Amino acid sequence: MRRLAAAAVALGSCLALAGPAGSAGAAPAEPVPTVFFGDSYTANFGIAPFHEGDRTFCFQAKENYPTVATRSLADKGITLDVQSDVSCGSATVRNFWEEQELLGGMKVAPQQDALKQDTRLAVGSLGGNTLGFNRILKQCSDELRGHPLLPGEPVDGDEPASKCGEFFETADGKQWLDGQFEQVGWDLEELLDRIGYFAPDAKRVLVGYPRLVPEDTTKCLTAAPGQTQLPFADIPNGALPVLDQIQKRLNDVMKKATADAEGGADFVDLYANTGTNTACDGADRGISGLLEDSQIGDGQKLPWYAHPNDKGRDIQAKQVADTVEQILNR
Repeated sequence: MRRLAAAAVALGSCLALAGPAGSAGAAPAEPVPTVFFGDSYTANFGIAPFHEGDRTFCFQAKENYPTVATRSLADKGITLDVQSDVSCGSATVRNFWEEQELLGGMKVAPQQDALKQDTRLAVGSLGGNTLGFNRILKQCSDELRGHPLLPGEPVDGDEPASKCGEFFETADGKQWLDGQFEQVGWDLEELLDRIGYFAPDAKRVLVGYPRLVPEDTTKCLTAAPGQTQLPFADIPNGALPVLDQIQKRLNDVMKKATADAEGGADFVDLYANTGTNTACDGADRGISGLLEDSQIGDGQKLPWYAHPNDKGRDIQAKQVADTVEQILNR
């Protein structure tokens, strides 16, 4: 697969370079066939309304960042012909090439099935669920351990949540993390290869995750306006820098995957550009708190589980639109 993918990417690059004279440095005049892929951060879980039907439990917002970014680009005269948006909550990187099982026994096809030979742009975020970030959060929170809607179990339920910072920095917890990061790196390499194979002319854009924990974690000791729960609920404040280090490491793995990709790929570094819009930034937060009510649910709302709110979605959309504009104007 990888040798074929490398050849396909090289061919696509040659074809792209052989475009019409005078086209360099100008946005394409024709609509750009585009596929969006990803997990709950691309689907924008928590924002209502969301698409229902056979993909109900993907919780893909009708106004997710692919939709907002596409509209923003159209305002600049850059038209994306969105062939498909297959982003789905809880997707791992492997769900790019393997079907995904949802709540209620529903299944959705591998996300790569959306790619076409004429796809020219593939954009999305995957990696957090392969790492097991939900399991990491549950390792650090007694409250989250009792939330069955948040997928996954704590890494080691016998270890107290109050000691999670130490757990992930030593012995079994560190060993588990190292293995997870290695898997993420392998899987992202495979994902980028597969895009190159199934859509040889597609520009590949991997979108990182927005920063959750601020540099100054004392800000996390205050509830956001109108909230009673702290942004990270009962997760010990001393463990928050460890969570931030884990997220920074994931960001670095994603960035490296694009830098190493045969034929080139681009990375949207949201982590580096959202340090003042974390879950602990009060009215400026782009991430809503772990147990803060989201927009989903009648009467009883589902928690946000630290996902981008409308403000955070708009930040994602702007960063993605700016990157896509730069890519298409090369």
